Amino acid sequence: MSSAQSLASGLARGADAARPITIAVLAMGGQGGGVLVDWIVDLAERNGYLAQSTSVPGVAQRTGATIYYVELLARAHAEARGLQPVFALMPVPGEVDIVIAAELMEAGRAMQRGLVNPARTTLIASSHREFATLEKVAPGNGVADGAAVLEAASRHARRFLHEDMQRLARSHGSVISAALFGALAGAGELPFSDAAYEDTIRRAGVSVEASLRAWRAAFEAMRSPIRSEPVFDPMQTEPLPLPARAASEAVEALRARVVGEFPAAAHPMLGAGLQRLLEYQDCDYAGEYLDRVSRIHRLSQDAGRAQAPLATLEAARWIAVAMSYDDIIRVADLKSRPERFERIRAEVGAEANAVVGTLEYFHPRVDEVCSLLPRSLGLRLEASAALRARLERWLAQGRRVRSHTLTGQVMLHALAGLRRWRRGSLRHHREQAHLERWLGLVTEALQVDYDLGVEVLRCRRLIKGYSDTHTRGLGKFDRLMAAARQLLGQPDAARRLAALREAALADAQGRALEQQWQSMGLTRE
Repeated sequence: MSSAQSLASGLARGADAARPITIAVLAMGGQGGGVLVDWIVDLAERNGYLAQSTSVPGVAQRTGATIYYVELLARAHAEARGLQPVFALMPVPGEVDIVIAAELMEAGRAMQRGLVNPARTTLIASSHREFATLEKVAPGNGVADGAAVLEAASRHARRFLHEDMQRLARSHGSVISAALFGALAGAGELPFSDAAYEDTIRRAGVSVEASLRAWRAAFEAMRSPIRSEPVFDPMQTEPLPLPARAASEAVEALRARVVGEFPAAAHPMLGAGLQRLLEYQDCDYAGEYLDRVSRIHRLSQDAGRAQAPLATLEAARWIAVAMSYDDIIRVADLKSRPERFERIRAEVGAEANAVVGTLEYFHPRVDEVCSLLPRSLGLRLEASAALRARLERWLAQGRRVRSHTLTGQVMLHALAGLRRWRRGSLRHHREQAHLERWLGLVTEALQVDYDLGVEVLRCRRLIKGYSDTHTRGLGKFDRLMAAARQLLGQPDAARRLAALREAALADAQGRALEQQWQSMGLTRE
């Protein structure tokens, strides 16, 4: 539909004065859905319309999702009939004229609820993603298929207009509500002039210039052809090529070793692994990483896979992940980095002179505190029931750290500074022992069944996070290692272990894994 057609559509909609104009806005907490609705109501009331808005808050699937609903009716029509209109409190499926979704999956949720009618509804959506809790906690890749939502919206909406409103807003120093208001104006679905929209923002009197910049950018985006670009999937990113030269002599020695010992196909992944471990610990630790990958690569060469060393590539990936396990030290380091605060400021659209506060929640368990101590001390504390009970009482309520304050930063940097003693900790000792047992099984499997050895390497994907998440993943991983020992030497062992791994990644509770395990007739060790 052209711009002229869309404007004609909006004027025609306004001319049908006997029927209210119905608008649903789906937004998450912090996206300014309430501000957007207030603007729409003010716009209507200042331009000859009666308006009512309501909101129905939902549960916290990300930061709490809310459905806002607005009905507009020409004041002249109501006065001519001498009646006071009664507006609905909630959107009715199939009876919504305009749906505005502040995030791509919110557009999908609107379609699931039946709010998008192919004969009636204009769907305006931001194509960016804010990942839901269920997407983040999934053992595997839990990211929902954004491309499927784009395709469904193109089929199920009368008009579907989309753009990354978050990006547009941030690039102009504003927030997404201003961009969505501009998208609404650009869509031409309401019988109001462009100047009326701008006047509404000016009357609000908050960050006016930035809001107008974002409004105009989104307005133009809606009036121009929209490209259907693939939605970013964080699980599909590829490592960068190995640089021609490292930044320091110590790191250059590691880079040169990668070039000299490994095939070119493995260089990008090995470079990513080195970068991860240099950041995590130090050059010596990164050197140990190359030692371990080198052992696997020699087995690839022995198996005649030197030029296409799948095991080497998988080892480069998963050994780096295993060696950079999440602990309290790493969490504190990530939470105290300057780039994190820059990202937060950008996300909330903070101005240069604005103070942005952050509250971090820490709730370590006794076992995590013990694991942070030197090995001998940690073992003694674990063995003492009295000390454990006292520590449990102290940790029961968790800790809240205001990381934007001096005290909070000192605490986080002190925890992150324990990195220099990490190798002496009880946790590190246990992680290294577990890693060597895993690599021992990988070595044994590669010598008997190369493909099975590759699958044993890939099973490391099950372990991630810390606290309860780490414990659940570790339990599933150890169970798959027991399965690999049972499958060693059997026909089709690699395919069967891969099926078990996918089942383990299917749900956090392990129901799919249990079903797959029983169907294969495996026994518990």
